[in-house]
Amino acid sequence: MPVLDCIFCRIVAGDIPALLVLDAPDALAFLDVGPLAPGHCLLIPKTHYESVLDIPAERIAGLTRHLPVLARAVMESVDATGLNVLQNTGAASGQAVFHLHFHLIPRIDGDRLGYRWNAGAYDAGEGERIQAAVRGALGRQ
Repeated sequence: MPVLDCIFCRIVAGDIPALLVLDAPDALAFLDVGPLAPGHCLLIPKTHYESVLDIPAERIAGLTRHLPVLARAVMESVDATGLNVLQNTGAASGQAVFHLHFHLIPRIDGDRLGYRWNAGAYDAGEGERIQAAVRGALGRQ
């Protein structure tokens, strides 16, 4: 069901124009209005889901089936040599529009877009503790 104050639901409804690149029965993809790189687009489900936490498994499988062909088309269209696929869940992750969406961000060598990856390490026993917690949570799903 569409959410009236959701900009992506309004795009799906045709109330707000967008530069559509893919229109499938279950999904839309359109160029981001604030692109990080030329060709940066968003893939969204036509049905409103706030995040990956809300969408049924079969629906996200249907949505993500569009990723390979869309990724190839975006990369080809802007002569990209790489691509970031990004999905933010929750405000703490940077999600600004609370309608599930995947960013496809074309990359080229030397584009200076950057990416912060501050890798760390687990303290002794911490990895095993988290492993057990995740497995326990999976068992309750």
